[in-house]
Amino acid sequence: MRRKLLICASLLIVSVSTFAGGILTNTNQHPAFLRMLSRGATFDIDAVISNPAGLAFMPKDGFYCSLSIQSAFQTRNIDANYYTYTGFNGTAPIVSDQPYHKYYEGKAAAPIIPSVFGAYKKGDWVISCYFGVTGGGGKASFDDGLPMFESLAMAGIFKAGLQQGKVLTQEIYDINSAMEGKQFIYSVQLGLTYKINEWLSAFAGGRMNYFTGGYTGYLTANLKESLGGSQLMNLALDCDQTGWGLTPIIGLDAKLGRLNIGAKYEFKTNLNIENNTKENTDPDGALAAFKHGVNTPSDIPSLLSVAAGYQFLPNLRASVEYHFYDDKQAGMANDKQKYLTKGTNEYLAGIEWDVTQRLTLSCGGQITDYGLSDNYQSDTSFSCDSYSLGFGAKLKLTEKADINIGYMWTTYDDYKKVSDNYNGTGLKGSNVYSRTNKVFGMSIDYKF
Repeated sequence: MRRKLLICASLLIVSVSTFAGGILTNTNQHPAFLRMLSRGATFDIDAVISNPAGLAFMPKDGFYCSLSIQSAFQTRNIDANYYTYTGFNGTAPIVSDQPYHKYYEGKAAAPIIPSVFGAYKKGDWVISCYFGVTGGGGKASFDDGLPMFESLAMAGIFKAGLQQGKVLTQEIYDINSAMEGKQFIYSVQLGLTYKINEWLSAFAGGRMNYFTGGYTGYLTANLKESLGGSQLMNLALDCDQTGWGLTPIIGLDAKLGRLNIGAKYEFKTNLNIENNTKENTDPDGALAAFKHGVNTPSDIPSLLSVAAGYQFLPNLRASVEYHFYDDKQAGMANDKQKYLTKGTNEYLAGIEWDVTQRLTLSCGGQITDYGLSDNYQSDTSFSCDSYSLGFGAKLKLTEKADINIGYMWTTYDDYKKVSDNYNGTGLKGSNVYSRTNKVFGMSIDYKF
């Protein structure tokens, strides 16, 4: 029993994302996104990621670059209510009259997230590059463990006690557990944009993605000191993972007077992450998935992005945008993608106003709709539908230098999962999953 409780530990970090975007993908690599959100029709330097085909319509030849720093903070909480065993009547276990309740708080933080953008325009051609974090991007910790581990431990200790002729219920022992991990997908992108004619341009390129993650976890159970304090359970897992994959990218941009339409398609990235296991209590049994050298699929889904921007006045612009992440076709551990009801749909809109020649104010919003189901959601990997709001400013320091400042927060819908076999214990229970997310960013953009 003690070796089965960490079987899903590695999934804790696989889905911990501190950004906007799909289940395993980030879209806000630049503070211009935070302050406006809809950037799929822009010609600014952040178009290297959001609208690479639009780089052909940058106003002047030359070299453009940007250095961005963001800070992201997130909570991932679980309000758990599950029934436990309270005794034995001689023939069958006695189930509690009221559920055991505990609130598990998880925190994820990425205080410094750097990104670098570059583009060189010469006539009808633009070569562009990018380096940054396109997935994950933080450290997550559950200081009180997770309900799936604690509920399994309670049920397991009770059943193990019965086999020894003892009745061990939660009143006579203490459980201590904690989980912590981190995930980063570092990416380098390189591409070429060509201006086909006065109104149409195209882009082709690719992004190399390198995954690195790590997690640790433990759970101990001891009789209370008044009963001797002997150990009932002691387990631990320590495993790092790495992997890499290539993302082909194509794009088009049509500049039709005041209207600009940008489109981009990122192909699915086949990504397998390999275990580098330092400690594993049962590498040939329940924890075989974490055996040293084992590979687990963690594909990055394909992305279709289409945006339309319109310049209403010389100093007033607005944009709307649509994203589709084909999550159901992206391989996940244990084929978990099959439990999604659909891919992820995102709807974005933003507006920016040049208050003066040097100051631009902007705001925007995003709605994210996942194809979630009870079978997909788990303590170690859960998502929630959401909406995000952002605002900020661009300050023109000189003719060549700009500063972007943006702040975005996300409000999530709670997701309630009810089970008649809570975490495999054979008892009823429910979890309410909730999240919060706040991101602040600043960049310096320069034109040579």
